[in-house]
Amino acid sequence: MPEDAGGPALEPTLSEWLRAREETAGHLSAGSPDTVDDTWVQRLSDLLATERSWQDQYTDLVALGSLDGRFPPSSR
Repeated sequence: MPEDAGGPALEPTLSEWLRAREETAGHLSAGSPDTVDDTWVQRLSDLLATERSWQDQYTDLVALGSLDGRFPPSSR
């Protein structure tokens, strides 16, 4: 898929999504009953929102290569 100069690119977007997933996983693994407080939950919320944003950007880019320009719905 050709990329416009300066526009979003598939590989960096995927890398950022995966990095965000790792950061979320790290936060989850650091949690314990003693650390799950409002601050911990807010950080998780922020991390998940960032991860979701990168995921949405990635799937939107992948969809550009489909016939109708849309990402297919899940079969699960």
